[in-house]
Amino acid sequence: MDLQYSSEQQAFRDEVRQWLQANLPADLRAKVTRYQHLDRDEVMRWHRILADKGWIAPHWPVEWGGTGWDAVQRYIFEDECGYAGTPQLPGLSLMFCAPVLIAFGTPEQKQRFLPPIYSGEDFWCQGYSEPGAGSDLAALQTRAVRDGDHYVVSGHKLWTTQAHWANWMFCLVRTDPKPKKRQEGISFLLIDMATPGITVRPVILMDGSHEVNEVFLDQVRVPVENLVHQEGQGWEVAKYLLNYERLNAGRVGTSKRQLSELKELAARTVTRGRRLLDDPRFRDRVSRVEVELMALEITNLRYLDRMVRSGRAPGAEVSLLKLKGTAIQQQISELMLQAAGPHGQRGTGPDTTMDEHDALMAALAPRYFNLRKLTIAGGTDEVQRNIIAKLTLGL
Repeated sequence: MDLQYSSEQQAFRDEVRQWLQANLPADLRAKVTRYQHLDRDEVMRWHRILADKGWIAPHWPVEWGGTGWDAVQRYIFEDECGYAGTPQLPGLSLMFCAPVLIAFGTPEQKQRFLPPIYSGEDFWCQGYSEPGAGSDLAALQTRAVRDGDHYVVSGHKLWTTQAHWANWMFCLVRTDPKPKKRQEGISFLLIDMATPGITVRPVILMDGSHEVNEVFLDQVRVPVENLVHQEGQGWEVAKYLLNYERLNAGRVGTSKRQLSELKELAARTVTRGRRLLDDPRFRDRVSRVEVELMALEITNLRYLDRMVRSGRAPGAEVSLLKLKGTAIQQQISELMLQAAGPHGQRGTGPDTTMDEHDALMAALAPRYFNLRKLTIAGGTDEVQRNIIAKLTLGL
């Protein structure tokens, strides 16, 4: 593919950049660039701004509200959003659940669930991991027993991101307790979080944030029409969804912005009479991250181009994007914490009385701790390497 943007694509980039500059609320951008957590109302405020513009779901089919952009335009949009410091949208709704419904859902399910996802009326969480079934997801034990027109679901989900915000959950359950293979007998259900029998309990992370939860399901009755695809074929749906999750894990635009912030911070930091950015060893580490980020960007473009040309969903090769993209995010956070030195030590976090520099310093250690999760989120690094070796390299 041609890695040089055409004049039309450059004009599109300029259009997106100018619109973001004019419409991204300053208070939201400030919180994002200071690495502060946003609440649900703040996230959904940005969601509604994009929905009103018609840019909330660029990857959806046009008939459901998609923009009709090609892969390069979608990449440019995501790149500019990341670099501008826009809030992270509810990807579990827009990027995971919606593509599954578009690919596997019945016409009735699409009509029922896609419009409120688009508008932001419905907020989804993902019921996948369990105690003893995280990276080894096929070991899940949450049961769903058919009872007339309902499934009765009982089990325990763990690390459920934003379940305390969600009003719906897409959930993997075991409908066959004795399958020939563990990946068989698993089904994909859509569960209303207001259904009796659901309890959400917070899990506080190393940075002190409430981002993930435990979800307990006790005899939860789910209508049979909320089954996606076929009973016992949920593993096919799960693999499809995880590939979309890994495709978006690279966050190239966000990493480019953070790399620029790292360089600025290192240029201001003076140790032993010279700027940290002039230290050969530190500069070498920054340069290595920058080169890896450039390579990731080119690889991401190549995969997107291949998807458009073939018309197929992302495949196993996107594990590479997840593996390298999350590693780069962790490396940048580590270098920023090193550049901050004692000023970046973990404290109570930023407050409203801090100036921009102090707020950034206060957020660096919590952010460093929070990003340690990327080694296991969406499939551990070891799992990604196995996928690359088996399904991409054929080893």
